[in-house]
Amino acid sequence: MNQLAFVFGLLGNIISFMVFLAPIPTFYKIYKRKSSEGFQSVPYLVGLFSAMMWIHYAFLKTDTTLLITINSFGCFIMSLYLGFYIFFAPKADRVKTVKLLLMVNVVGLGVIILLTHFWVKTSHRASVVGWICLVFSLCVFVAPLCVVGKVIRTKSVEFMPFLPSLFLTISAVMWFFYGLLLKDYNIAIPNVLGFGFGVVQMVLYFMYRKNKKVLEPKHVSDIEIQAFDEQKIPELQEQILDVLKLSNTTIAVEVIPVVPLPIIVENCAIEIEMVKPDPNCVDGIAEKHIPGPGNENIHVVIPSAQRVA
Repeated sequence: MNQLAFVFGLLGNIISFMVFLAPIPTFYKIYKRKSSEGFQSVPYLVGLFSAMMWIHYAFLKTDTTLLITINSFGCFIMSLYLGFYIFFAPKADRVKTVKLLLMVNVVGLGVIILLTHFWVKTSHRASVVGWICLVFSLCVFVAPLCVVGKVIRTKSVEFMPFLPSLFLTISAVMWFFYGLLLKDYNIAIPNVLGFGFGVVQMVLYFMYRKNKKVLEPKHVSDIEIQAFDEQKIPELQEQILDVLKLSNTTIAVEVIPVVPLPIIVENCAIEIEMVKPDPNCVDGIAEKHIPGPGNENIHVVIPSAQRVA
């Protein structure tokens, strides 16, 4: 191996190691929130698949120890991230992630390995697998663009940390020169695009990094329900207490002391006296006939909750 290529490959291993560790603050945030809602699992699914494909490619080539070491670590750390994400994900996101994991990383990888092993000649196998790796390496760099759309829409970089973008850009430079010096264009070409995407992400970060967090709008029904739950209405509380008192009221059989009870009838204050409950009292309701201001007979219904025992 070219000594200069080995140097770039070694630097690529070191930087890629940091790239794989860069999402740790993101998952620490998920751990504190106890939810991965708002974050995407696609970059980690694609990253895992790409690392597995590069290991398969490395075993078909010579002098590829540096590819095997870093991608083995990549498989390990991406598996941890996905497990962590699935554990804290809402049910819908959890089901979606598991389905994609099985379809892409299990079924998809298995089909590629079987097809390239049985249908492709040995002399062309490394080249075919290399082109597949090239395509999925591009997907690794394109996958974070789903987060870029959210950054532009919300004017917030809450879901696009800076460190992964920085390390990914530097790593792309190292692996580009590694592939170029080895004349392995399957390694060099995708890292050109990776460098460009990394620069775009960093530019967006510096554009919106000082903006306050912008929450995406909720449904109107959710806002109304939340406002109703949080708002304490004194009148409603008093009504609830009155209902509870009425429901627990029992009819007393003993004589009730004389209590003057002011009642407003046609804007005229009238006082009536109750010596004992009305015989026709039902569920604690007393009835009384009193003469009105024009000598007309007025029927008054008095809840027992208003009487003082």
